[in-house]
Amino acid sequence: MPLITASDLSVSFAELDVFEGISLEVSERARVGIVGPNGQGKTTLLETLVGDMAPRSGSVRRNRGLSIGYVPQTTRNMDAQTLGEEVMKAFAEITRIEAEIALSAAAIERADEVGRRDAERRYSDMLEAYEAAGGYDYENRLERVIAGVGLKMETLDVPVDEASGGQRTRASLAKALLTDPHLLILDEPTNYLDFDGLSWLEGFLRRTSHAFVVVSHDRYFLDQVATEIWEINHGKLTAYKGNYSKYRHLKAERERRQQTEYVRQQQFITKQEDFIERYRAGQRSREALGREKRLNRMERIEAVKSDKTISLGTASATRTGRVVLTTQSLEVGFHEHGRPVKLLDIEDIALERSSRTAIIGPNGIGKTTFLHTVLGYEPSLAGSASLGHNVRTGFQRQGTYDLPEHRSVLDAIIDVKNLTPHDARTYLGRFLFSGDDVYKTVSVLSGGERTRLALARLLLEEPNFLVLDEPTTHLDISSREALEQVLLQYEGALLFVSHDRALISLLATRLLIVEDGRMGLFNGTFEEWAKTREESAVRVVVRPKKKGRSKGSPARRTTPASSQPAPIDYEEIIADLEGRLARIESRLQGATQRQDVEAIAKLGKEYNRVQGELETTWEKWSS
Repeated sequence: MPLITASDLSVSFAELDVFEGISLEVSERARVGIVGPNGQGKTTLLETLVGDMAPRSGSVRRNRGLSIGYVPQTTRNMDAQTLGEEVMKAFAEITRIEAEIALSAAAIERADEVGRRDAERRYSDMLEAYEAAGGYDYENRLERVIAGVGLKMETLDVPVDEASGGQRTRASLAKALLTDPHLLILDEPTNYLDFDGLSWLEGFLRRTSHAFVVVSHDRYFLDQVATEIWEINHGKLTAYKGNYSKYRHLKAERERRQQTEYVRQQQFITKQEDFIERYRAGQRSREALGREKRLNRMERIEAVKSDKTISLGTASATRTGRVVLTTQSLEVGFHEHGRPVKLLDIEDIALERSSRTAIIGPNGIGKTTFLHTVLGYEPSLAGSASLGHNVRTGFQRQGTYDLPEHRSVLDAIIDVKNLTPHDARTYLGRFLFSGDDVYKTVSVLSGGERTRLALARLLLEEPNFLVLDEPTTHLDISSREALEQVLLQYEGALLFVSHDRALISLLATRLLIVEDGRMGLFNGTFEEWAKTREESAVRVVVRPKKKGRSKGSPARRTTPASSQPAPIDYEEIIADLEGRLARIESRLQGATQRQDVEAIAKLGKEYNRVQGELETTWEKWSS
């Protein structure tokens, strides 16, 4: 039975129709990715499905008792004091039972012999409810999910009104995942996640038994988690089976078939209209009238509608020396209260002309600070960074904060290069600014519009060393792909920070990897690095041999030091951990029967720890 059924949905704002006639079902095991150009109603559809927005027409039916974990693209107002309080709302039932257990324990202490039995029965019921609700494991789950979405436990103490947008979004995502709802609805959940966070979320969604619907422009992510793609475009929804790559193939086939049928039908219509016009008043007028009636009743096939995309042309670049950037013993960071705070040690690097290098690493580790340092916007803590001969840089900052907020879009272009208004409008048209859009004030632009304007200004300067900090932020998939094609044809050197794995896979021929406070060069592609990383993750050191062994068990043959370490025996570890859990559960039941509150608390913590080890081992074994 579907969790949600929507019939003939239509939504409009004022005179603008967002979409119309949409019908859909969300099944119990749905793995749906929603794609489409910006402004086509993806977020509006989610808000309609969860009940935050009423459709102009049509209906939405949700199963009785359906629980939905909804994470909007922009976090709503939080009524909690701290991020931790917001996340802990996921465990409201568990914390309620904990309070009941404390009250029941106190009631046992106060009760006389007559009332003690009822108090003990109440206490026992509460313990069973606590276990059924996952009370013995919730702290472990909390730590895993918080780490998975890229937060630190100490971040939970940050007041909500002081938290960044990224922290608030990740806290909202953690709360939704911990609620364990029947249906997860996520709007751009990957925006604030680094590689580890993306990988963790992909694993979570692949393993979950519940349904989810997710809006995303991350093609790599959709390939990993989706088994069905819904495309919203031109006011319609079209469903395709498979992940994102399969969707692209099926869509191309459908559009090719539709266009062929459209052309064939148009030829038929033209032929019939010629006949009708020729014989309308002649001897064959009755036949002409019959053909006209049939033509009027014919269901017309629409021509394939093409989406507007950024049209940048080839981005040229003047020639530089062989090396465009070198670093020597470089340390980057900042000063706090007059003291240096080092973020990264940089391996000595030399980037050559026409090279394409991606910088990858966790959030908040110093990637942007590195860019600012090598470009001279911030001083280094030690060492040096030098640009090569005839290098002219073009830098797009993360968030496009360097735009002239109070100027019009048209003026923002003319300020960079002295173009005539006509030429400036023509140029802006290639970046999807048309009509009155060019007179908008920069401060009112959407995130995607700001990114497009920043790119337009940047490429007008014709740099030969492009430095981009998260260039695909707020761009929809078609605009990302247009940007990729331009950067593939770009003749200069390219250095960029990104979490868009599809972009990195296509463009980068080498990587600067940031981890453990160091930045080092990997001379290969993203796929090669990912494979190396995966292989290194499964390499483990041989477990030390126990000092004693039973007489009947044969000694294991020792492995020479030069050979590869033996793989870990996950089955043996899992069996051992499961045995320990069983023994703890037995002791926990005994403590419950004795009403030994102190022992219950101690065993509960031990249970959480062992359960966490078991789940981690299962994840490693299955990966």
